[in-house]
Amino acid sequence: MTGIDNTLWNAGVSPSDYARAKDKYQGAILEQYKLCVEMADRVSARRSLTNTFFLTLNTVAVTALATVSGSDWRSSSVWLLLAGLAVLLTQCLGWFVMMRSYRQLNAAKYAVIGALERRLPALAYSDAEWGALGEGRDWRRYVPLTYVEQGVPVVFSVAYVAGFLATTL
Repeated sequence: MTGIDNTLWNAGVSPSDYARAKDKYQGAILEQYKLCVEMADRVSARRSLTNTFFLTLNTVAVTALATVSGSDWRSSSVWLLLAGLAVLLTQCLGWFVMMRSYRQLNAAKYAVIGALERRLPALAYSDAEWGALGEGRDWRRYVPLTYVEQGVPVVFSVAYVAGFLATTL
C-alpha cells in the first residue's frame, strides 16, 4: 500500500457492507472516481482563469504606468518607475505562487485518482496515459503545462527588471 492508500480508504467500509457486495462497492468507487476527475478538471479551469486574470492585470498595470510616465520613459521619475516595478513584481510573485499552488493541488488530486483507479478495471490515467507521456520527466515527450505556467511570471519579472534598468541607467 502506498502512503495515499493509508489515508484514502475508509477502514470501516468494505464490499461486504453493500447489499450486492462487490457490484455496489465498485459502483461507489466509480462514482467517487468520476467526482475526483471532475474536480481536477475544475481546478484546471480555475487555473486557466487565474492565468487570464494575472495576464490582464499585468497588461493594465503596464499600460497605466506607460500612460502616467508619458512618452519619454527616461525623463520619468525613478520613484514612479520603481513603484510601478514593485507593483508588477508583486503581481508576478502572487501569480507564481498561485500557479505553484494549483500544480500542487492537482498533483494531490491525481494521486487520489490513481489510487481509485487501482480499484477499477483499467488504470487509464495513472499508468496508461501518464506512463505514455513519460510521467512528465522527458521534455521531448511531454512538458507539464503547470511548469510552463509557472515560468511565465518569472519571464515577466525578468523583463520588468530589465526594462526598469534600461530606462534608469
